This record gives sequence, structure tokens and C-alpha cells, in this order.
Amino acid sequence: MYSSTSSQDYSKQAIEQGAKRPPFRRLRGYAFDPSLSLKLDTASINHRIFNIPWESELQPGPRGEYVEVLDYDPASACWYEPVDLNGAHLLAQDGHPPSEGNPQFHQQMVYAVAMNTICNFERALGRQAQWSSREDAGKREEFVQTLRIYPHALRAANAYYSPQKKALLFGYFQGPNGMVFSCLSQDIITHETTHALLDGMHRRYIDDNHPDTLAFHEAFSDLVALFQHFTFPEVLKHQVSRTRGNLETQSLLSELAHEFGVATGRYGALRSAIGDVDDKGVWQPVQPDPARLAQALEPHERGSILVAAMFSAFLEMYKLRSAGIVCLASSGTGKLPDGALHPVLVDELAAVATRTAQTFLHMAIRALDYCPPFDISFGDYLRALVTADYDMVPNDRHGYRVALIESFRRWGILPDGLKTLSEEQLRWPYARIELADGSPDPTSVLTSLARELSGLVQESLYQRKRSKVFETLKRARIRAHDNVEEMMRSGDDARCEEFMRVTGLELKRNGKVPGLRYDRDGLPSFEVHSVQPTLRVMPDGDILKQLIISITQRRRKVPVDEQDEAMGSFDFPGGCTLVFDLEGDIQDDGGVIPTLRYAIKRPLMDDKRMAAVRKHRSMRYDTGVALRSTYFKACNDKAEPFCMLHSND
Repeated sequence: MYSSTSSQDYSKQAIEQGAKRPPFRRLRGYAFDPSLSLKLDTASINHRIFNIPWESELQPGPRGEYVEVLDYDPASACWYEPVDLNGAHLLAQDGHPPSEGNPQFHQQMVYAVAMNTICNFERALGRQAQWSSREDAGKREEFVQTLRIYPHALRAANAYYSPQKKALLFGYFQGPNGMVFSCLSQDIITHETTHALLDGMHRRYIDDNHPDTLAFHEAFSDLVALFQHFTFPEVLKHQVSRTRGNLETQSLLSELAHEFGVATGRYGALRSAIGDVDDKGVWQPVQPDPARLAQALEPHERGSILVAAMFSAFLEMYKLRSAGIVCLASSGTGKLPDGALHPVLVDELAAVATRTAQTFLHMAIRALDYCPPFDISFGDYLRALVTADYDMVPNDRHGYRVALIESFRRWGILPDGLKTLSEEQLRWPYARIELADGSPDPTSVLTSLARELSGLVQESLYQRKRSKVFETLKRARIRAHDNVEEMMRSGDDARCEEFMRVTGLELKRNGKVPGLRYDRDGLPSFEVHSVQPTLRVMPDGDILKQLIISITQRRRKVPVDEQDEAMGSFDFPGGCTLVFDLEGDIQDDGGVIPTLRYAIKRPLMDDKRMAAVRKHRSMRYDTGVALRSTYFKACNDKAEPFCMLHSND
């Protein structure tokens, strides 16, 4: 007997179950930028296919779960028709073909590259990406559903992320060989998207209280763009073949924004990780110089040192991991024979480069969870890299951490306060709350806080809608704030002192900390800056479940120079990043107790750090760096820091 279920019913069931939903949306784009399509040796590798996670509810624009492309051109006072990537003709041919003259391809390009970058972040972090929230008129946080992308926002040689607008704004301008569109450079799109993602995780990293802070934003964004080069198979094979496997020589893989750099008067790419073109047009490798960091003050120049340190470590690991292949191919001599490399050898070397770059990319992103919530230094980032990788891969049998430490040392990047650069010294110290006998204290405020929040944060890991994740974690932050406030009201001085020791906060009731606000009950103000869960699969198959909590305070209107009011004032922050292991070390009748692993703190009452911030602010004032926005009328130094930074690119 035949079933009465119609074929239409079966179709509906299949759609509901996701059986007919493709895993990816294939979209064409430039591997680098349009200029490489005009050269014989690179034209064949400059087009690539992006495999973007399928969004069933993608609207014209495109507008999806994460990003929304709005193509208004103020210079021409016109809206360009939004691309509909669900159109049958576009689905059949992987979207529009690459074209400088088609605005709809421009929209497709920025969407594809932005989504590709977001996916890399989510894989590394073990959670969904969120944009930084905005405040309404009542100072309440509002969820930001989509990052807005404007492909033709500026008639200028600039592109930047706007923290105010929660948007990426791309410029276009007349170059020596025609119009140059920054929205068609994969490196620039990745760079700006990374700024937005980093701001979503650490929104205080745009506060210029340390020479490394803005430089870190620039360097980290460049690193993500560089390591994503190694996900392009055809490009990678082409460059491995051209360089005969020696990636330390000049190649497209180590350069950023070639077309933009040439069009703005440089001899080559906008930036390069391992070398530069001199005044005679000859490429020269950059040699490590430990003294260079102390002399570099401009954010891009300073950031290039961090990029060089990371990329040099990658190159060392690539050489080490490919040494066996080279040994076999060279009959044990280690020197490859003259002539073109065999295609199989090229494939094997390219595969090693891809795996190594992917490892470094994930290491770089994961380390963000182990950084202080503000005023990051390059030394802090090295410690975060080492600690995060140790938690993920305790047995560093390939030597990734050793390569990082050695490379950072050669470039003069040294954390403050350490006597040696051993891995054990570089890892953040454990910060377990202990009883008088040295045993873990299961009743401490921090342990109780993590235990109470663990249910909410684990719930957020399995929610599909990012808006629901935001609301769940917002409730967790409110609950965390209430718990700390309850501790302050309880009058338990011992618990409060222990909490202050671990976190670096000042929570004494009726305290007299200058610039710190107190309510009418004498309780000091503080902010639970973020509550984030992580769920990561370790190489051995185990699951690493963590809870990351950032708590901060601010001393407001601290004068840069107490003798000179004209130099202005700044907010001096204090606080910490707390990293909990949700699996815990000990158990009681209620199950697993989360354990505090690390407390990465910046004490609010740190006179040495205060003096360093004042010195940095004073230097900025004396050199006029903070006043550069006077000469760039479209850029406001405080509200749009990336507009100011990138206007000098």
C-alpha cells in the first residue's frame, strides 16, 4: 500500500531537516586585488572561490546574520542596486565574476571576505563572534546584529572601521593606472573586519594609554590578513614553485595591499612582513633589530615589529616542518636540484605551509582570551600566546612555542618583570584561591561566581541566534555584577581583600581613591566588562571548556600633568581578565566546581603604570600625534581612531 504522504510533504520535511541546504555558498573573488589580474605571471591565480557558510535567510545587499552591505556612494549621491546572491543565475555560476566596473561584484567581494574572516575567528575561539554593543539614550547596551559595510563610502585613499557606526567604510580614488577600489583588496577587507572583531572582544583596545595598544590593533589585523593568504591553494602552489619553497624571499604571501601601495606612491605593497623595497626599487629583507622597538612610535611602524616577529616564527616552523620533505627530494643533501620543482613536491610543501599558517592563525586568535582587558603590550601578547597554546597543546612536540619565544626575543619584544624567557616563566601564573593550608577554597567569591554563571554560559554555547547569545551573556554579566556587589555589602573584609588581591580592583566601601566614583552607599563603581564561554576541541580529542570574565574600573579625569591643565586628562583603568576551567579540579556533592586558572590583572592603584601612561600621553601631546585629526577633517581622534590611523597609510 502506498503512503498518502505527497511528494510536496516530503519536500517540506526535507527542507525543515536541512537536508537540502547546501553546506557552503560558493562566491568568486580576487585572491589579492585587481592589479594582479593585469600581469601575465599572476593573472591565472588571482581569481578564487570562497566557500562561505550557507545562510538560508540571506537578503539582497547582501544582508545576513553577521554583516549587511549598504552600497551608497556619497560622492556620486547614488545608491547602487543590491546584489541578490540567491538569484538562480548567480547560484549557478558562483556569483558575479570578478570585475572592477560592477558594483554588485564589489558587494559580493566584501561580503565573502568578511564572512571568511569571521569563520576563522569562530573556529579559533570556540564560540560565535559578536560585534561591540552600542548604548542607547539611557546608557543601556543594545545588541548590534550586523556590521555594516559600505563599499563606496569615501572618495579618498582610505578605508577604516568605525566603532561609532559599527561599520566598515571603504574608499576609492584615482590611481596612476585608473580607479583604485579598496573594497576589492582582500587584504584591506580582512584587515578592517579584524579591527571590528577585535573591538567586539576588547573594546578598550582603542584607548591610547600605551605605545603598543593601537599598534597591536594594526599588527593583529595585518597578521590575520597575512595568514589567510595561505588558505588559497592555487596562489600558494604558484608562490612555492616560484620561490622554490623558500618563503623567506619576496613573495605575494608576505605582502599586503599591493595595488593600494603602488597607487599611493610606494614602490610595492602597502606593507610587507619580512622585507621592503628600497628607494632604488630593490627588495631587501628586514633583519631583526632588538633596538628598533624603542625607537618606533608611530602605530603602523611599531606594529610592523610584532608582525615581523610572528611571521618570522612561522617561517622557522615552516622550514622545520618541511625539512623532511626537502631531505627526501634532495637525496639527503638538503639542497633542492636546479630547475623547476616537481608538482608533487610543490603540493607537499604547500600543504605544510597551509597547516603551519593555520596553526599560527588559530594561536594568534585564541591568545586574545588570555590578554588584559586594556592597555595591552606586545610582551603581554607573547605571554598570552604561550599560555593559551599550553592549555590547548600541553606537549609542544613540534616546537611552536619555542619558535615564538625565540623570534620575539630576536626582535626585542620582552615582557616586563620577567628574569628569563623560558616557557614556564612566560606562562601566566596560576591564580587559584586557596585556604590557609594551601588547599583550593571551594567557597571563595570567585569560585562561587564561576559556578553560578556556568549554567548560563554553557547555555549560550548551544544557542544558534546571536541575539539570544547576547542576551544570555548580558544576564550573566548582570548576575556577576550583583554577586560582587553583594560581597561588598556583606562586610566580609577577608573575602573582599582576597578578591581585590586577585583582581587588582579597589572595592573597599567608602574608599577614597581619587577619580573613582562611589554611590550613595559608599560602594565603588566597577564594570563586568565581558563574560565569554569557550568550547574548543584539543588535538587529542578532549574538550576544553573555559569561562572568561573581564572586570574593570576607571579613575576618571586624571591629569596628564598636574602642573599643566592645558595637557588635558584621561581615564586610568584597572581590572583583570579571569580565566576559569569549567571542568574544575575538585568535586563536591553538587558536581564539578569551576577552577580559576589565571588572573591577568592591571591593579587600579599602580603608581608605576600611572607614571608610564602619563609619560605616553605627554609624549603624544608634545609631538602633536593626538592633534592629527586637525589635519584630517573627516576623522575625529577620539570617536574614529582608525580613520585617523589609516588616513596616513
